[in-house]
Amino acid sequence: MSQNIQPPASEFVTEAPAAPAPARSGNIGLGIVAAVVTAVVTAGVYGAIIGASGYQIGYAAVAVGALVGLAAGKLGGSNPVLPVVGVVLGLAAVFAGQLFGVAWIIADELGTTTVDILGVGVPKLVEAWQEVSTPMTFLFLAIGGYAAFQTARKAAN
Repeated sequence: MSQNIQPPASEFVTEAPAAPAPARSGNIGLGIVAAVVTAVVTAGVYGAIIGASGYQIGYAAVAVGALVGLAAGKLGGSNPVLPVVGVVLGLAAVFAGQLFGVAWIIADELGTTTVDILGVGVPKLVEAWQEVSTPMTFLFLAIGGYAAFQTARKAAN
């Protein structure tokens, strides 16, 4: 004859600990702020390169977009909004750099300062930019945006 005997319940039995909360993958606000600051700085550097050399340099446009995307992705994490923000800011940074470069070149030709040319206003500066724009200008814009998107997407992983 066999009997089913249950062992007495122990006072020392504990439940398994709860799983830890998932680690935060980044701060979207910090990623956006970092991308904006990076866009402003790289636009200035890109504009200085264009102004000093008189040429647009494709690698510089890639660097602008990649740095903006890197800032957004590394600090912002894997939020799917950040690559899109990177594209917008990358395009804006390359465009602003081109405008700054055009202002620099015009200032050199007129024998004035770049600040005086920038003071004329953005609409007139955009008109001057349109006059000197070529298909390569738009290609560099696209390259900068693409580099920002891909870098932001890959940096978050």
